[in-house]
Amino acid sequence: MTAPFSFSLNATSGRARAGVIRTPRGDIRTPAFMPVGTAATVKAMLPESVAATGADILLGNTYHLMLRPTAERIDRLGGLHRFMNWQGPILTDSGGFQVMSLAELRKLTEDGVQFRSHIDGSKHMLSPERSMEIQRLLGSDIVMCFDECPALPADRTRIAESMELSMRWARRSREAFGDRPGHALFGIQQGGLERDLRGQSAEALREIGFEGYAVGGLAVGEGQAAMFDCLDYAPDMLPQDKPRYLMGVGKPDDIVGAVKRGIDMMDCVLPSRSGRTGQVWTRRGQLNIKNARHADDPRPLDEACTCPACTGYSRAYLHHVFRSQEIISSMLLTWHNLHYYQELMAEMRAAIAADDFAGFETRFHRDRAGGDVEPL
Repeated sequence: MTAPFSFSLNATSGRARAGVIRTPRGDIRTPAFMPVGTAATVKAMLPESVAATGADILLGNTYHLMLRPTAERIDRLGGLHRFMNWQGPILTDSGGFQVMSLAELRKLTEDGVQFRSHIDGSKHMLSPERSMEIQRLLGSDIVMCFDECPALPADRTRIAESMELSMRWARRSREAFGDRPGHALFGIQQGGLERDLRGQSAEALREIGFEGYAVGGLAVGEGQAAMFDCLDYAPDMLPQDKPRYLMGVGKPDDIVGAVKRGIDMMDCVLPSRSGRTGQVWTRRGQLNIKNARHADDPRPLDEACTCPACTGYSRAYLHHVFRSQEIISSMLLTWHNLHYYQELMAEMRAAIAADDFAGFETRFHRDRAGGDVEPL
């Protein structure tokens, strides 16, 4: 018999929560940050390297994988886990956000979204039923409902219409998902920055019933202050005994603020994308390795960090290989950024277990305020 999907809430500190999501492919410690493997790879990283950073789960992308190499091909080759050599849990998004942000000649109807691929212009139709089929073919452990996500700012009428459509699609997603022991379907709360619409969305999702719930429609242009204002109430509208996932977030201070407000799971391309462009995240904030001040600096990126970039290489070397456009630059800087993000999650889990999240938050902001110290 397949082991069930479950969530245990083990500790709280204020509204911050620590727990464990159990899946047949392994446990996910929460709060959790999910590295993004858009096209069945976390760019510049081997799967075992991603695991070494402390990641329990990866995110895959329905839109990109349906276009190339196709979900049907991945299924024939044994599913996404075997295809990309990742044995832990995988969450796949529904494709709704990418259809909004990337696809060409997009036509939205009650049935779904007709669009042309941004890769080759080929025509496709993505609906709740097709999204569930693609994610089943991929073998996703956590499947996301198909939704519509308008960019902000948008007027209230547009937000309300989009939310109501997403709730109708959520019910269709639930029906199409079927009975899949060991796998989970997450509903997605919508409603923009409108508190009453968020409440209506949460009520609709609770009535349908899901194994987990996402706060969607944020990190789409509204700014951190507005996002935090929404998170002051939106997560508490969702069931307390289910995991809560904030989609597409974000910078370290976004993540700390989200966990403070009751979020359990997050994902973002930022740490890997930043690594490829020379942006480095440390406990003292962000630095740019291409800046000339690093050219003669023998120190590591962060003296307290135990990742391979910090234990084996100087800032001077990392500056050199980045400026020389060597592949090892993307590898080392991405590894460091992902390691930093996972260390941040581990520190928050420990602080919540000790009921000291407020103390952690004070130390986090104090260290960042100190900034990156210049060499002697």
